[in-house]
Amino acid sequence: MKLIDTLNSNLIKYPLAADNKVDAIKELLALLADQGAIQDQETVLKAVLERESIMTTGIGDGVAIPHCKTAEATRFVIALGIHPGGIDFDSLDKKPAHLIFLLVGPDNEPGMHIRLLSRISRIISKAPVRDRILACSKAEEVYQLINEEENNAFEVKTP
Repeated sequence: MKLIDTLNSNLIKYPLAADNKVDAIKELLALLADQGAIQDQETVLKAVLERESIMTTGIGDGVAIPHCKTAEATRFVIALGIHPGGIDFDSLDKKPAHLIFLLVGPDNEPGMHIRLLSRISRIISKAPVRDRILACSKAEEVYQLINEEENNAFEVKTP
């Protein structure tokens, strides 16, 4: 499964209005609910915050990947919030998060959950990619950039 299978331009929020971690997660959950990707925002919020209490999902370099597995999800879905000023996400490097990828998935597919987290991490591990995302002015541009980067990162090379 590709990130693009779980994300579309309607699930990209730029700019995020939130000024803290919990409100950012709520804003992204509202986006998922508005698009019909989740039903019960409160249950999913509880699951995301439970996971967040175990260890921060602010991975550093201006990126956070809050996530959860829940019976509320029938499929994997990602919402991306972009906050130019950054939000304190208790990141490992103590820097604010500008790119917040919220991953919600069914609780019966842990392997796919890990693979999607890995794909996000791999794509955004390069500073130029993060900078290009932050330089985008429209959700569709961000979507196309992520699609391009995912194809480049996971392209099968044939001799």
